[in-house]
Amino acid sequence: MAVNNGKKSVLFVCLGNICRSPIAEAVFTHLVKEKGQLDQWKINSAATIDMHVGKRADPRARACLENHSVAYGHTVRQVREEDFLKFDYILGMDHNNISNLRGIQPPKAKATVKLLGSYDPEGQEVIEDPYYGEDSDFERVYQQCLRCCKAFLDEV
Repeated sequence: MAVNNGKKSVLFVCLGNICRSPIAEAVFTHLVKEKGQLDQWKINSAATIDMHVGKRADPRARACLENHSVAYGHTVRQVREEDFLKFDYILGMDHNNISNLRGIQPPKAKATVKLLGSYDPEGQEVIEDPYYGEDSDFERVYQQCLRCCKAFLDEV
């Protein structure tokens, strides 16, 4: 496990850190908070590209979270090599994310890198990007992240 002062840690990753990974981060943070375990976790999200660094999540992602009374205030950032040493888990949303992560993963990485969807009890391994879709696509991502995050939290 990575060194986090005894805390467990997870980094959620997608292409731009404006849709899927911010939803996953917010959902997981909400679940951990509900269980009274927030002080036991380090939770964050990041992008594999730098296109949106410094910006906020997509307004549709923020609206979806607001509709579910899930707080979110993250600023987009890009994955860094040191993340592989700081986080126990780095969870990507699709196979391209995982491939990109493996491309920058240092040889002595401590993080377990895998798909968040590998925890989906319904077996939907890939969390599809809703960016070019409609509000219903963001709701689908939210529901899948909720299922996956609950299962991940139960497992770790």
